[in-house]
Amino acid sequence: MHWTKILTPLAVSLSFLVMAGSAQAVAVAVPGTPSAGDEVLLDMHQAFRKKDRARLAQLLPQVRAHALEPWAAYWELRVRLEDAQPAEIEGFLQRWAGTYQEDRLRNDWLLLLGQRRDWARFAALHPQFRMGDDREVRCYALSIAQIEGRAAPDAAAQVRDNWFALRDADDGCTHAAGELFAAGRLAEGDVWRKARLAIEANRVRAAQGAVAIVAPKQLPMVAQLNDAPTKFLRAHATAPGRERKEIMVLALIKLATSDPDNAAQLLDAKWGVHFNAEERNWTWAVIGKQAALRLSPDAVGYFAKVGRDADLNDDLLAWKVRAALRAGQWDAVRKAVAAMSPEAQKDSAWAYWKARALLQGRVTDAERAEATALLRTIAGPGGFYEQLALEALGERVTVPPAPAPLTAEEKAAARANPALNRGLYAILIGLRREGVREWNYATNLHEPGGMGERELLAAADFACHYEVWDRCINTSERTQAVADFAQRYPMPFEKAVVGHSREVGLDPAYVYGLIRQESRFIMDARSGVGASGLMQVMPATARWTAKKIGLAGFTPDQLSDRDTNITIGTAYLKLALDDFAGSMPLAAAAYNAGPGRPRSWRNGPVLDAAIWAENVPFSETRDYVKKVLANTTTYAAILTGKPQSLRERLGTIGPRDARTPEVNKDLP
Repeated sequence: MHWTKILTPLAVSLSFLVMAGSAQAVAVAVPGTPSAGDEVLLDMHQAFRKKDRARLAQLLPQVRAHALEPWAAYWELRVRLEDAQPAEIEGFLQRWAGTYQEDRLRNDWLLLLGQRRDWARFAALHPQFRMGDDREVRCYALSIAQIEGRAAPDAAAQVRDNWFALRDADDGCTHAAGELFAAGRLAEGDVWRKARLAIEANRVRAAQGAVAIVAPKQLPMVAQLNDAPTKFLRAHATAPGRERKEIMVLALIKLATSDPDNAAQLLDAKWGVHFNAEERNWTWAVIGKQAALRLSPDAVGYFAKVGRDADLNDDLLAWKVRAALRAGQWDAVRKAVAAMSPEAQKDSAWAYWKARALLQGRVTDAERAEATALLRTIAGPGGFYEQLALEALGERVTVPPAPAPLTAEEKAAARANPALNRGLYAILIGLRREGVREWNYATNLHEPGGMGERELLAAADFACHYEVWDRCINTSERTQAVADFAQRYPMPFEKAVVGHSREVGLDPAYVYGLIRQESRFIMDARSGVGASGLMQVMPATARWTAKKIGLAGFTPDQLSDRDTNITIGTAYLKLALDDFAGSMPLAAAAYNAGPGRPRSWRNGPVLDAAIWAENVPFSETRDYVKKVLANTTTYAAILTGKPQSLRERLGTIGPRDARTPEVNKDLP
């Protein structure tokens, strides 16, 4: 975005901190138009993306003492980091000490040192790494501890957890896993489990990295089974030894991702007798998950073949819960949630469904008490399951009391924070990704001196004041003891949103709930697939909608205009809502994933819409539907000042009634 789009309507100047070559800061007022230094920064950003070393070196002197000079210096050094001398890197870290850019470069340098196995320099630098959020860096540090004989008792568990969380092939955690496996500290089963996760996620290189640790002689088979799993399985008659059995498990997992029924037939008729109980349980669970992703009624039967839930991970157990919910098997829901890790059981989704399961059938006093306690741990006005829990306890969604107003001193402290200023500055001149990263660094840092709740509210207020709504919302959402819903659920462009919504017969709360999830009120937001503006409308969808509502002379470039974007977006949402007979969950799913998918997802049994939403196969759309409906309920409480019900907005979902005439059948 170009910053004049934001600064002009604000009709104010914004004070930022210019880093004057060292830690000394000087406040200056930003003019209403970009400076020459800003234009150079944008040129440098383009050069960084192109890895143009010469251009970066040429432009760097022109941004000395600019507010965003730390970014310019970072880009110039980062593109040539592999060739840089340690003294030069140390000079950068000293000059920009305390900044996000210092820690960002430290992160990059630590990864490079780990790849080079330069353990001495890595060990000297690692204690200063403040973010501490890079899993590969963590694994390199664990490798050093193992090499030096000072690894903690839980080092294997730390490596395993970080390794499993990485989807793509990596050097750091794969190397650490190899070190600990060779030392007899990482179990063989953990290495094979990593290979299973990677094959299911279609990450063959990551699977090969795991197999190379535990069974290097079987490595050629990984590519073969990944390319043609059915042919591979039929070409082998037996599976002698642990290694070969695990290879066949990988082949069945790969087959299940494209044809779960065929994988089930082969496991049942041929391979099951060769596997031990854990191997069978995991493979049946993957087949069950893949069937559940297809909303197949066979999913619950496949999961029923799992002899022991304790053999599964949280992801497979989550899909077992979803399949059981869809089939109305509440006892299976309760048992599967109980088998999850303690951390997963605290998730509001699984706490809610376990509570619901406990309240089915003939309920004992102990079960009722346990369910009530679970619901109370998660109930609140903010999230989807939090709101459902609140209603299950007999309450409705209301706006919580506002926290005590920020003092002038608290606001001033936020506005004097160099990292927050640099973050906003970067966002306003069009470097949104960089600005967001620096802002998040300033607000998320978990160490002595990190932001407390009042400081987070003040930082959110800073962003709200300058209408950088995504940072306003996200920062405010991090508070736990108090919640400022004016920050978390802002209502910019109220006249336009409410007016256009009512004009087409939509609840303005629904539109606000959708915009908050789609764009966080960023006017020039643009998705990777081309959706744009406040309501993230696709060009083809916009053309169809404009024609449908008689908007003459429309061209997709007009989506950057706020009112046009709201006009098109609200019109399309109303057409989708009509197409799905007023079902807010189905219309939200259609808005996110296109109408064709929810038309097929609604087929099957008539379900409580919360169960239907939890079973949406696409993780993005599943999350989207739940958040839009929870947002809607909250905005309705704000707009009306009255208690609201999420359950009433959800209703039930099932196949379209053949007696109901179809409307908008050509909805794109």
